[in-house]
Amino acid sequence: SPSISGWQFQVSPPTIQCIVEKALIQITKLERECLHFVGASRTDTGVHAWGQVAHFITPFNYDSLETIHAALNGLLPSDIRVREISAATPEFHARFSAKSKVYHYKIYNDTIMDPFQRHYVYHSVYQLNTAAMREAAKMLIGKHDFSAFVNASRNDRVPDPVKTIFRFDVIEMGPLIQLEVEGSGFLYRQVRNMVALLIQIGKEAIPTEIVPKILATLDRRELAKYALSAPPHGLCLVSVKYNQEHLLLPSDCPTTSFGRHHTITKCKLPFY
Repeated sequence: SPSISGWQFQVSPPTIQCIVEKALIQITKLERECLHFVGASRTDTGVHAWGQVAHFITPFNYDSLETIHAALNGLLPSDIRVREISAATPEFHARFSAKSKVYHYKIYNDTIMDPFQRHYVYHSVYQLNTAAMREAAKMLIGKHDFSAFVNASRNDRVPDPVKTIFRFDVIEMGPLIQLEVEGSGFLYRQVRNMVALLIQIGKEAIPTEIVPKILATLDRRELAKYALSAPPHGLCLVSVKYNQEHLLLPSDCPTTSFGRHHTITKCKLPFY
């Protein structure tokens, strides 16, 4: 939503975390400090999330998760939905139990943009060389210091710049090019910066050999000579993969809720 500024908590303008927390506070009657609500990924403004994961803590157990699930989605605005609620063991942590994260960046590579995809896909009128993009993406796979691909973050954290990328695929589906990247974790705007470089390589504005050279500099200013961050709306957090031991359900826990599905058997509206 244009009015929501990413995930990380802030009151104004509101974020996903802030809005979900308010709903949880209303349902559980607990204070924010008691819930310890934490998300797996700090997506920034304009970035979408299909597979965001978060956890919270209550001093009591629920006999059923269906009711709280329905109440939560009933309080949330229409552009935010909780797809699943499950009990968790004390070892589970939405961020620290994660083994990898998968992001997709979509590019519509045609003269005329599909209007139905405009909010979720970046439009490139230039005919991109996907073979060159694929070759460049392979150079980013592996364990590297990605300091050259990180923007300065607004918080005080000094994250470890060494990350491992397990795969970086460039998939063509007609005019749609989908960049799929899976890694142990990502720095602030790292994915959008990598995508921006691949787009420039796809335009054949720069050669693929530039990738290891930029990596080696460990300097964000070097990347800025060739590419700016790709727009956020083409990026989506698709899934978070976890340590399987931390996903084990506690004994005697309520059944996982996947949301209620209603089927309308009779028309409730008068016939005209």
